[in-house]
Amino acid sequence: MKLASYIANGKPSFGAVVGDGVVTLNDKLGGRYATLRDAIAGGAIEEMKRLAQSATPDQKLAGLKFLPTIPNPEKILCVGINYKSHAAEHGTEAPKLPNIFTKFVNTLVAHEGEMLRPKVSTSFDFEGELALVIGKGGRHIKAADALSHVAGYACFCDGSVRDFTKYSLVASKNFLATSPLGPWLVTADEIPDPTKLTLLTRLNGKEMQRSGTDMLIHSIPAIIEFCSVFTPLSPGDIIATGTPDGIGAKQNPPVWMKAGDVLEIEISGIGTLRNKIADEK
Repeated sequence: MKLASYIANGKPSFGAVVGDGVVTLNDKLGGRYATLRDAIAGGAIEEMKRLAQSATPDQKLAGLKFLPTIPNPEKILCVGINYKSHAAEHGTEAPKLPNIFTKFVNTLVAHEGEMLRPKVSTSFDFEGELALVIGKGGRHIKAADALSHVAGYACFCDGSVRDFTKYSLVASKNFLATSPLGPWLVTADEIPDPTKLTLLTRLNGKEMQRSGTDMLIHSIPAIIEFCSVFTPLSPGDIIATGTPDGIGAKQNPPVWMKAGDVLEIEISGIGTLRNKIADEK
């Protein structure tokens, strides 16, 4: 099942993607959940599946105003240098433990929304990634049990302002509206093995990144286990699993995103996250 967040009849909504439309689920769930995060936290995924199977779409995908798939996560955790190829292009050794940094919620952008190139940047870079959404929270989760804590998977772009990286990683990763999430969440039952996916990043139609997700240095269960050691994980938390080689900074010459560019991140079994680049006003 694909679950999306969007605006319907002028208000934030969530629903299941069915064919070329969506079945809005807010009212069908009795108004018990304000957001998709709340529905996941309430253990409503199976109920949403049953409701979607017996309903007719009420909104068309074409022209739908999407929201970030999880518009209000408690936490966004990201793994740096987590593909073997990305470590190689940086000339660094594979980190012995996941190298975690965080993003603010206001960095998130919806599918078909605008990524903002900051006024202060001439080196705005892309990092296509597979993201997971926590479905069942926990602390000190064992790797062997970790996948049972995943609600599903989405495409993500870790938009990076390279002008600031050498001064502050946190700053470079946390500019407003630089990190799209979407286009929707594909529930974990449809992706039983997240190592068997293919990730592609395209800029203006040109392929920039391509990798199988089996090339992760630290596996998804290992990442969940590590993150849950230092912080309790909560339903709706987003964990971005890292990017492969091919980032703009390592192209020759470097390739930076500019206003009018179109960025696409496609992951097999999930879909294509598409965004246009705009200059910050």
